[in-house]
Amino acid sequence: MKQVRVGMIGYKFMGKAHSHAYRDVPMFFPKVPKPVMKTICGRDAEAVAQAAEQFGWESCTTDWRELLQREDIDLVDINAPSHVHKEIVLASAAAGKHVFCEKPLALTLAESRKMLRAVEAAGVKHMVGFNYRFVPAVRLAKKLIDEGRLGHIYHFRAWFMQDWLIDPEFPLVWRLRKEVAGSGAHGDLGAHLIDLAHYLIGDMTEVVGMNETFVKERPLPESEAGAPVDGRQACGPVTVDDATLFLARFAGGALGSFEATRIAGGCRCRNAFEINGSEGSVKFDFERMNELQVFFADDPGDVQGFRRVLATDPSHAYAEAWWPPGHTIGYEHTIIHETVELLQAIGEDRQPVPNFRDGVKSQQVLEAVDLSIAERRWASIQEV
Repeated sequence: MKQVRVGMIGYKFMGKAHSHAYRDVPMFFPKVPKPVMKTICGRDAEAVAQAAEQFGWESCTTDWRELLQREDIDLVDINAPSHVHKEIVLASAAAGKHVFCEKPLALTLAESRKMLRAVEAAGVKHMVGFNYRFVPAVRLAKKLIDEGRLGHIYHFRAWFMQDWLIDPEFPLVWRLRKEVAGSGAHGDLGAHLIDLAHYLIGDMTEVVGMNETFVKERPLPESEAGAPVDGRQACGPVTVDDATLFLARFAGGALGSFEATRIAGGCRCRNAFEINGSEGSVKFDFERMNELQVFFADDPGDVQGFRRVLATDPSHAYAEAWWPPGHTIGYEHTIIHETVELLQAIGEDRQPVPNFRDGVKSQQVLEAVDLSIAERRWASIQEV
């Protein structure tokens, strides 16, 4: 297949990021099937028309069902809010379309499993949006682990901290409503940490967690609030977590700790991990995404310590397509690399990785942590 004709549902943050990827792939990765940006879909006719023109889509629509009926669409890209994922995925699979869906797959594990069964029964390609797997420095960490250069893995520590909710007057957007988002920091940020753990270390067997919603209510968005009453803006309850922490045991014997919060002052996008093995360690922080800190236990004692590796040489994953060594890349490149994997998989008639099976695995851990918190005990992953 030389081209993949794309219809996209969603046009805001991730819609813009995905559109950028579709436009850049042909320039930097000319050997993969070329994405053709056929149509973009959103509920607001004026806003989606503006997005179509700005992002470079051929047409736009406000009806995703109409998009699925088009014969000139091969791939459906879903980056709308989480509560609509299931219905659109099921309909896309029934229409025989390949599917890319942002994480988390659905509001519940049961829904995500239903989505997996649907795409597998339809025989279509399916991918889930865990873009942080595609950072060259993360790929280097994976390579060191797979080659045994870190030895037996003992610890995986991960934290994803942001601060955009630190202001209690920040409005009650959809991400703070369980019926739309499914969960808060746990599903939004923790899902990425869980997937990185699965990718780098392997499956988990049991978890124990805790969470907290620090700001219990927030002002309603202007579109919902109406006029202030007695000078006070109308508020609504926050129905998701602000922060979730949990411990985990891995099947291979390693121990894990995870922290996800959107109320950590000074942390813009601190998606970070540290891995300790019998022969070495690595440290990664997405706020310095081009670097991997590497330690080897067999270095001479007088120079032993973490070294900074700049993962921009052609020997590092995806780096050959970009700039000369030392010329760094950014967040958008993770989406481009993710898109390259998807398009290559379609062209090679294989399933991309990560796919819906990985999405279900992540959701299973999310719900096991929720069970642990609800019942204040260790919970087996197999319980959910």
